[in-house]
Amino acid sequence: MPPVRPAAVAGYFYPADPIELADAVRDMLGQVQAPPASHPPKVIIVPHAGYVYSGPVAATAYHAIAPWAGRIRRVILLGPSHRVALRGLALPEAEAFATPLGSVALDLEFCERLARLPQVQRMNTCHAMEHSLEVQLPFLQSVLNDFKLVPLIVGLASPQDVADVLEFAWGGPETLIVLSSDLSHYLPYDQAKSRDQETLR
Repeated sequence: MPPVRPAAVAGYFYPADPIELADAVRDMLGQVQAPPASHPPKVIIVPHAGYVYSGPVAATAYHAIAPWAGRIRRVILLGPSHRVALRGLALPEAEAFATPLGSVALDLEFCERLARLPQVQRMNTCHAMEHSLEVQLPFLQSVLNDFKLVPLIVGLASPQDVADVLEFAWGGPETLIVLSSDLSHYLPYDQAKSRDQETLR
């Protein structure tokens, strides 16, 4: 993988034109009716489908963190692998991730420390075409001011493996954890809400 991991799904999951993309994200954030969170969220769960399907729901989560954007300096971003099988969790060897809105620098020093955990490996192949992390970046670029990224693809990992990574990465108010998950594609609405509450707990 080159030093900058290029955008893989621009033009498919979200607009490839930077002006169109910036306008789309701004419009979705502007249409959120819910008030911002009353206290700074530490973790948000955000869908990763195409923006036409999941963008407004994603915007609701990112709108909630907007009041505290100035203090967030590190984003721990976890998403599932859709194309490459792996055990544990995987970091890339890139130094930045690109979107049509520009590049997001990785927190290289923190990634280096995280890679020492036994369940974390370096694997470029699972990051190269993966959309679950990439689709979050334009929202993060639009809401946050100056942050560094720690991108983790999650494969076959036990709950304890993931819990240990989250505990290691938890940090203080400078760190936001973003979990990229579609939750359910198929459950009836009331059942999905109930299942989602169980997931949140």
